[in-house]
Amino acid sequence: MQILETRVAPAWVDYNGHMNDAEYARVFSLAVEALMERIGLDAVGRERHGYTIYTLETHLCYRREAHEGQPLRVAVTLLDRDAKRLHAFFELYDEEGNLLATSEQMLMGMTRESGRPGAFPAPVAEAIAALPHANRDDWPALAGRTIGIRR
Repeated sequence: MQILETRVAPAWVDYNGHMNDAEYARVFSLAVEALMERIGLDAVGRERHGYTIYTLETHLCYRREAHEGQPLRVAVTLLDRDAKRLHAFFELYDEEGNLLATSEQMLMGMTRESGRPGAFPAPVAEAIAALPHANRDDWPALAGRTIGIRR
């Protein structure tokens, strides 16, 4: 499911002439914010529910370069979820549908007052249930990877 559209900002381009590696993380962070809006945790929802989402872990894979002004779109698929966590897989594409990068993330629902994990509020949980979910046998090929030197 497409969650975000943006463009490579001039400030995101580094000395190599393409989008800096840190800016890929920025785009995926914007995609998390778009996901939060989609499930009812925009500014109004965060205030109403006293609830937010934190990123616990992320695994970013770079596949292709992006250049200044280039249109970008991000899609999200949920790999797993429980009462307070989302295991999400984001894919960054260019306008031709080429995969530029992926970001696999573990997100945690947090009760703002206590600063502790807490179950998703019912309306948020319902919105999450309506998102595209991948069966374990149908995970994207780049999901679930570990980092290491292959020997």
